[in-house]
Amino acid sequence: MTLRDAAAQRILILDGAMGTMIQDYGLTENDFRNEQLVDIPGQMKGNNDVLNLTRPDVIMDIHRRYLQAGADIIETNTFSSQRISQADYRLEGYAVRLSLEGARLARQAANEFSTPEKPRFVAGSVGPTNKTCSMSPDVSNPAARELTYDDLYQAYTEQIEALVEGGVDALLIETIFDTLNAKVAIDAAQSVMASHQISLPIMLSVTVSDLAGRTLSGQTLEAFLASISTYDIFSVGLNCSFGARQMKPYLKELARKAPYYISAYPNAGLPNSMGLYDETAESMTPQIGEFIDEGLVNIVGGCCGTTDEFIARYARWAQGKKPRRVVAKPKTMWLSGLELLDETPEVQFVNVGERCNVAGSRKFLRLIKEKNYEEAMSIARKQVEDGALVIDVNMDDGLLDAKAEMVTFLNMIAAEPDIAKVPVMIDSSKWDVIVAGLKCCQGKCVVNSISLKEGEEKFIEHAKDVQRYGAAVVVMCFDERGQATSFERRIEIAGRAYRILTEKVGMNPLDIIFDPNILAIATGMEEHDNYAVDFIKSVEWIKNNLPGAHVSGGISNLSFSFRGNNYVREAMHAVFLYYAIKAGMDFGIVNPAAKVMYTDIPEEHLQILEDVVLNRRKNASEDLIELADRLKKEAEEASARQNVGNSQAENREGWRSEPVDKRLGYALRKGIGDYLDEDIREALKVYPRAVDIIEGPLMAGMNEVGELFGAGKMFLPQVVKTARTMKQAVYILQPYIEGEKKDNSSKAGKVILATVKGDVHDIGKNIVSVVMSCNNYEVIDMGVMVPAEHIVKKAIEEKADLIGLSGLITPSLEEMVNVAVEMRRAGLDIPIMIGGATTSQLHVALKIAPVYSGPVVWMKDASQNALAAAKLLNKAEEPSYANSLNEKYAKLREGYRQEQQQLISIDEARKNKLNLFES
Repeated sequence: MTLRDAAAQRILILDGAMGTMIQDYGLTENDFRNEQLVDIPGQMKGNNDVLNLTRPDVIMDIHRRYLQAGADIIETNTFSSQRISQADYRLEGYAVRLSLEGARLARQAANEFSTPEKPRFVAGSVGPTNKTCSMSPDVSNPAARELTYDDLYQAYTEQIEALVEGGVDALLIETIFDTLNAKVAIDAAQSVMASHQISLPIMLSVTVSDLAGRTLSGQTLEAFLASISTYDIFSVGLNCSFGARQMKPYLKELARKAPYYISAYPNAGLPNSMGLYDETAESMTPQIGEFIDEGLVNIVGGCCGTTDEFIARYARWAQGKKPRRVVAKPKTMWLSGLELLDETPEVQFVNVGERCNVAGSRKFLRLIKEKNYEEAMSIARKQVEDGALVIDVNMDDGLLDAKAEMVTFLNMIAAEPDIAKVPVMIDSSKWDVIVAGLKCCQGKCVVNSISLKEGEEKFIEHAKDVQRYGAAVVVMCFDERGQATSFERRIEIAGRAYRILTEKVGMNPLDIIFDPNILAIATGMEEHDNYAVDFIKSVEWIKNNLPGAHVSGGISNLSFSFRGNNYVREAMHAVFLYYAIKAGMDFGIVNPAAKVMYTDIPEEHLQILEDVVLNRRKNASEDLIELADRLKKEAEEASARQNVGNSQAENREGWRSEPVDKRLGYALRKGIGDYLDEDIREALKVYPRAVDIIEGPLMAGMNEVGELFGAGKMFLPQVVKTARTMKQAVYILQPYIEGEKKDNSSKAGKVILATVKGDVHDIGKNIVSVVMSCNNYEVIDMGVMVPAEHIVKKAIEEKADLIGLSGLITPSLEEMVNVAVEMRRAGLDIPIMIGGATTSQLHVALKIAPVYSGPVVWMKDASQNALAAAKLLNKAEEPSYANSLNEKYAKLREGYRQEQQQLISIDEARKNKLNLFES
């Protein structure tokens, strides 16, 4: 029976701490030395791995005690058995022997206890080392690294070679605090196994460093899962750092999302002030029992502070219990920086920031040449602030050392969480530059790009490198015959590349992004006029014929003929994107600060632009050139008169002469904050109360944003811009709202608001906060990405009267259910108000209300919250209101059930098929 077979059948028991057990043997410095080590200076005690050579009897005894206690898997005593960690003891040359002997000892012990019914397995322990590839040791030089990918790869390769030779059944890369270190270990493990023509399970175990649920290097667990999503992983779990109680919320997160077996081996609680562990085997076992009974784990064991007594109790509790069922692999592309980018349908379009490209930005090129990295990073930061979901970085210039500059810049932005939170697109025509960039990033990057222009062999070689370093890839529609410009050539190359990548390389189709070449239109050459149409047709063909694949392109190429006229260029891009995204285009390298949206374009302009982009008639290009000249002239004249710049998109275009309510709605929709002070002061003279401005024009603007987003006419980065503008407006209005409140009036109730975990959008929640405050409720806003357990804890601490949950994207729906479940488990029945773009009354009725003991109310918009809250907190009204909700939800559930029953079976459907060959 293999480890994989055993894990499918039962919960497996991992052993406990090695160091804690060693302490019971009363070893002295002499026990850590032998005749070979006697002359090595410095204290050796504490280097527990060396006992594999000096006191193998102790290590064997510990293995046997854990096996006797019921452990299915024992770890080798090799946590630090590589040259980097052993350098502290001047034992670099002994690292391989430590690993080899550690594996042999564990193998011997496991063989002694193995039976056909209960085989025992050896996991080769691979620790993180005491250095990090992702962080600088020098606070004054964020680009510096104490350890490189290649140095660590060599050390890990030596260690894993020895572990394999010693006979391990699996490789356990554990206590991961830096995902880049872990990726190096995975890379080394895969290389060693390939050279030995074997396949061992790779087990990963992360340590969370704070209550925000991040690793020491700053990554969330979701982002970590994305970083490893291209690899063949056996299990993922958590160890060290926390005790079982503190670990549980993060374990639940992994259990919900990770398509692998789940392991957990926590410390015996948190260390006390003396560095000791207060939990006992008796007190810890019920906590581990919760992991087991709630179906969260496949493998359990112990870390610091645990002994064979703990393991024996865990084994008894797990006896006969069902292991966690492994969840399905994600059906959407996962990318990551410090945070996850899940390319769900709600995202619609992944906006790739284009300005960190020396070939496309003169300013960025100048800053890199001048080594002015601080200002260069500000360009990246601005792109993220403007809504870029991925940052494209390109250093290809004849006067630059592209490889060195790529490494320096990526290392520097790794130290900037507001930039590093998004994934990086590593963009270069030089493969060594791309590889150097990949070796800097702990997240899941995008490689831009590979193609068939050098033939299949080189294409496959590059694709395998992409997989090796855990990335997704852009595939250009080039082959040995050159660039594809027609629809036929585009789909020919895309189809061929897809088959090679999925069938020969084994790449996940979700990690493939085709770029079918956006080429310039309206150039005056008739053969160019259909380029945009052919691209859009190619997008549709790829989406229909190459399952899972994505489509991207460099948008600025389209309007190359109109350099210098920003308005026309941005308008062309808006029209092109409107139709390309409809066809399925889901990535694009664009300027995230672009201001012209499809809905902004005047009808007379739109007609011409669509005629050009969609090639609907001859001479459309001439009309566009004429329009561009006219608009440029008008802009120049307006600039001369008003000194307001020459950008047609920023020119007032009449909107500033609209009534104040229209101006506020327009500013909100466009994300323009320049005139908010002026317009709000004017609005305060028109509206009786400050809150009326929020409930009136600003709310109307937000509703319009929601409609445009749902219709595909606004994209997520643009929605984020409106959120910032809304915050700005609320900030301006806040003093007026506070001044209008009645002094010393009692509060109507206490409300906790939170955007649930997995969602960073708080557009609607901010409005609710203001509206509720104005209605005399005490509002506690917990912000965004709030875990369920934090909401429950805050609700209990604050004795909250109401909970408001917000979310904009589909994953939020599942998390809202989780919050309701956790609140019920905590014995709470506080009313919950649900709001956000993807929420619905039907979802509340089907998924949330049935799992909660208190009222759950779906809020269509923010204006309803105060009315609902008043009913929920009125003792006389609440029972009838709750009953009416329950009746409504029951009807919705019954209607849904009947609708589902009307769907006939697949067999019945096949009986009714159309037969084209019947006479």
